Amino acid sequence: MTRQPDPAKKPALLEQIVDYLVDKPLSALTFRGVAKELDVSAFTLVYHFGTRDELVRDIIEAIATRQRGFETVFDPKTVTVESYLAGLRKTFDQSLEPRNLALQRLEFEAEMLEVLSPEHDLTRSAHDDLQARARDTLVALGLNPADAGVEAQLLLDTFYGIQVGLVRSGDPDRATAAFERALEYHSRAIAPFLAVP
Repeated sequence: MTRQPDPAKKPALLEQIVDYLVDKPLSALTFRGVAKELDVSAFTLVYHFGTRDELVRDIIEAIATRQRGFETVFDPKTVTVESYLAGLRKTFDQSLEPRNLALQRLEFEAEMLEVLSPEHDLTRSAHDDLQARARDTLVALGLNPADAGVEAQLLLDTFYGIQVGLVRSGDPDRATAAFERALEYHSRAIAPFLAVP
């Protein structure tokens, strides 16, 4: 009878692999390189992850669901205008942390790889889910669904664009100034639609 993979070992290995990749391109990933770095056998990786494609898929899933912080911001059941704006700022501040900055680079690379493989859609699905949550949250704040959809798209695309600029420039001051300006614009854009308590 074939031994089953240890469910506790795989997540620990995956976390180590993501740590290994923070300063390397995802496209250059090999079982041999990872095994050598983690001081495990390539067989161990095959045992837990299967093929290289399956390992890359697991890595992309881990990156796609990394700390976003948006999950607490975009909660239609509990959101207030104050918690919404404070949560957006807190989420941006988290993106400035060095590890999260490295994970963002990996996430952007994963997104570009998925463009070439339409059958893989983990980051796209995660982004679509996030956009739906943002829209529903803005509806809960008082926007109509059409305006909420546009504002959610604009907010997330702006946020991700600032993150791409941050990854490229490495300049947190510039990125923070851009984020603060974008948040100011967003606040003014949604203000006329907000429900009056």
